[in-house]
Amino acid sequence: MDTSKKTEKIKKSKQYEVSEESVKRKAKFCPKCGAGVFMAEHKNRRTCGKCGYTEMK
Repeated sequence: MDTSKKTEKIKKSKQYEVSEESVKRKAKFCPKCGAGVFMAEHKNRRTCGKCGYTEMK
């Protein structure tokens, strides 16, 4: 197992943008898992870490 590659965790607080009275999500939610499960943004795709659903850009 290669341990030289480390992944960086993204905090949930960075997935939202807060303006005066509204909160807007930056990332897309998984259509299969529903609200609360964000999809990971890759260069050429979006992927759900929970169910494995993938959308190509």
